[in-house]
Amino acid sequence: MKTQEFKNFRKKLQKTQEEMARLLGISVKAIRSYEQGWRTIPAHAERQLLFLAAKKAEILKPAKPCWTINKCNEKQKEQCPAWEFRAGSLCWFINGTICSGVVHKDWREKIEICKKCKAFPSSLKSILNSPPNVPETMSDNDCFNSSE
Repeated sequence: MKTQEFKNFRKKLQKTQEEMARLLGISVKAIRSYEQGWRTIPAHAERQLLFLAAKKAEILKPAKPCWTINKCNEKQKEQCPAWEFRAGSLCWFINGTICSGVVHKDWREKIEICKKCKAFPSSLKSILNSPPNVPETMSDNDCFNSSE
């Protein structure tokens, strides 16, 4: 996840840096570091942020599961954790899924493919690809105007 994408998601969720830190179980300093580009956003924080945004947008109940949308064959379905756990709307959240016919080595590789997939929630795609529409009263609380 890129720095601006992280910031867009936080703002779409209407959370301050302090509130986001609590939700992700990390320090406010870490949030600031991600948003300033000083630290790479770890996979666990990205996964949790995507999940929270999906939950808030109530998009976890698509009309069709990913294996139907992507026309997976029986062998692919039998090997895929999304199929095993009947989580066709959360395939992008589950590591080890069989996307594009292969198991991906890590989260970064997987999520980049998921972002381009027809089964990836369109509301998450729109947040990734557009700046937030946030009231001007929302503070960025970056490290230069922080009280810490």
